Amino acid sequence: MAAADAKVSRRQATGKIVSARRGSNQATDQRKAHTEMAFTGKYVNNHQDGFYRCAGCGAKLFSSDAKFNSRTGWPSFDQPAVAEAVELRPDNSLFMRRTEVVCRRCGGHLGHVFNDGPKTTGKRYCINSCSLAFEPATASQEQADS
Repeated sequence: MAAADAKVSRRQATGKIVSARRGSNQATDQRKAHTEMAFTGKYVNNHQDGFYRCAGCGAKLFSSDAKFNSRTGWPSFDQPAVAEAVELRPDNSLFMRRTEVVCRRCGGHLGHVFNDGPKTTGKRYCINSCSLAFEPATASQEQADS
């Protein structure tokens, strides 16, 4: 397992979140599986090319190519950039049956996945902005993808 893929403890990941964004609810949302309010996240309307990484540990989770406007108030993706980067868990809280999405590397809560996404995958990964860190594509990355 490469150093970038190594598991990160919750304490290590939470320390990074809190030190990076003091005063925010990011650590609470990611570590206690809370959900940020709809339409308040900074990536809801982000249309830049790049990658979305876990705010807790930096693992690459989603590509901007998979992002779509679900009109739900949260960044939505039809698939992860790397399937093994996320883990799906049953979530029966709040008297609902849902599927929670967590970062496989640090265990941080990312959001939920639903079966009402675009026809390509049929999935809608509804992810909290505060659980993500955006990495814009560089000119060299854009040329390599072309």
